Amino acid sequence: MKMMRETEQDRWEVEALLDTCFAPGRTALSSYRLRDGVPAARDLCLLARGAAGEVAGAIRFWPVRVGGRWDAMLLGPVAVHPTRQGEGLGAWLIQSGLDRAAVAGVERVLLVGDAPYYERFGFTRLDGVEMPPPTNPDRVLGIWDWEGVSGPVERALPEGADHPIF
Repeated sequence: MKMMRETEQDRWEVEALLDTCFAPGRTALSSYRLRDGVPAARDLCLLARGAAGEVAGAIRFWPVRVGGRWDAMLLGPVAVHPTRQGEGLGAWLIQSGLDRAAVAGVERVLLVGDAPYYERFGFTRLDGVEMPPPTNPDRVLGIWDWEGVSGPVERALPEGADHPIF
């Protein structure tokens, strides 16, 4: 298994993996509204290729704003091809992505997920951080510097813009 940074050339292979791993309506989820028109944080997005060169797993990060003033990275989606699940690939992608984010100086990361799975990486429930509805607040998790951070999660502003891209 080889891990590498996702490039624009990998995009459609990763999208095919996401289509395989998630329900057809995945792009209707509220977290996708936070990604609309906002480029992924390419230096943090990773993929794992098997021995035959196939995309076996992928993780993406997206810049967001919380409460109109705090920058954060939205982790997700994380996907592992069904034939590779149970091998620890998802955990490897998550930990590698978080390691890259830490080295890059990212102060806080959030996601929407199952606490029992993500707690092992250090994620805890974020009280006062509001993902767009309909998101279960118990599934809004964060890691690192969330002290005093609260408010709605919004799309990051593109460089030089004074409002999100719509």
